Amino acid sequence: MSKSSFNSLNIMSPSPAITVSALSKHFGEVRAVDGLTFDVNAGEIFGLVGPDGAGKTTTMRILAGVMDSDSGTATIAGCDVVHNPEGAKSLLSYMSQRFGLYEDLTVDENLRFYADLFGVQRKQRLQRSEELMAAAGLTDFRTRLAGNLSGGMKQKLGLVCALIHTPKVLLLDEPTNGVDPVSRRDFWRILYSLLSEGVAILASTSYLDEAERCHRVGLLHHGKMLFCDRPAELKKKFPGEILAVHAEQPVKVRTALAGAPGVRSALLVGDRVHLFVDDASLRLPDLRTRLDSAGVAYDSIQTVAASIEDLFVSAVESEPKAAVGSKSS
Repeated sequence: MSKSSFNSLNIMSPSPAITVSALSKHFGEVRAVDGLTFDVNAGEIFGLVGPDGAGKTTTMRILAGVMDSDSGTATIAGCDVVHNPEGAKSLLSYMSQRFGLYEDLTVDENLRFYADLFGVQRKQRLQRSEELMAAAGLTDFRTRLAGNLSGGMKQKLGLVCALIHTPKVLLLDEPTNGVDPVSRRDFWRILYSLLSEGVAILASTSYLDEAERCHRVGLLHHGKMLFCDRPAELKKKFPGEILAVHAEQPVKVRTALAGAPGVRSALLVGDRVHLFVDDASLRLPDLRTRLDSAGVAYDSIQTVAASIEDLFVSAVESEPKAAVGSKSS
C-alpha cells in the first residue's frame, strides 16, 4: 500500500480498543511511566515514539498483562487489563523486542505452535497462515529453521505468529529495531493490511521517521506524554521557525551560532545545522554576519518546515516548561 493511499484511510470505529488513563509505574525513584493517558481506536495505528528510557516497553508490558501498574487504568477491547490480565490475553497479541521464536523449529512449526497455543482450529490456521505468509514473503521459507532466517525475516515471522489468532489488539515493542530497510517496508505493509480487519495497533519505536506512518503519535520522554496528535498536526506545534544552514563543516557553524540572540538551539542534521529561532527573517542578517566574522564558510541558509524530530528535540530541551499534550481525536 502506498503512503498516499494509507493517508486516505479512515479509522474504522470511533470506539477505543485501547484506553489508558493516568497510568503510572515506578521502579524505586525512577518514574518509568508517569500519568500516561491516551487511547487507540479499532483500525488505527498509534505510535509511541521516544528514546530508550522513555517508558515505551514498560507501557507495553503493562498493557500486555505481564507487568502490574502502580496506579491508573487500562482496558483492552473492553477488558480491564489491570485487574483482569488473563482475560485480556485472548484479545491481544504482544510482540516484544525479543519475540519468542523457537530457532530449532521451522517456520511452519513455529506457526503451528502459536496456533495451538491460541486454540486456532486447523482449517482456520491453514487459511490464515497462507495469507500471512504470502504477505510477509515467507512462503518459500516454510521449511527453513527459524534460526537460519535473517533478522528482518525473523521479525516478520514473529509478526505472522502474533497474528495467527486474529487478535483485536496488536502490541508491538520496537518491532523494526535493527531491521533492514526492505524488511521494514514489508513489515509496515503487513500492518497496513490489518486496518481493514479493525485491528487496533499500538507500536513503539525510537525511529522518529516511523511516526509519519502512524495515524496518531504520542511523543514520550521520561514516562510522560509530551504531545499526542496526528503527525501533520504535531509539526504545527513547533514553537518559532527553523533555519537550515548547509556547510561542509557544520560543527563550526553550530559553534559560531549557538547562543546567538533569538537562537534557542542548534541541532546537527547530516551536513546541515538546524537553528531553532524565534523569527527567521529577523535573525537571518545577524546570523550571516556572525558566520562571516568567524570565517566560517557555508553554502546556504534557508527556512525549512519543522519535522516531528525537531518538535521532540525542542520540547525535551525546554523541559520542564514543555506543556504536556492532551488526548487528540
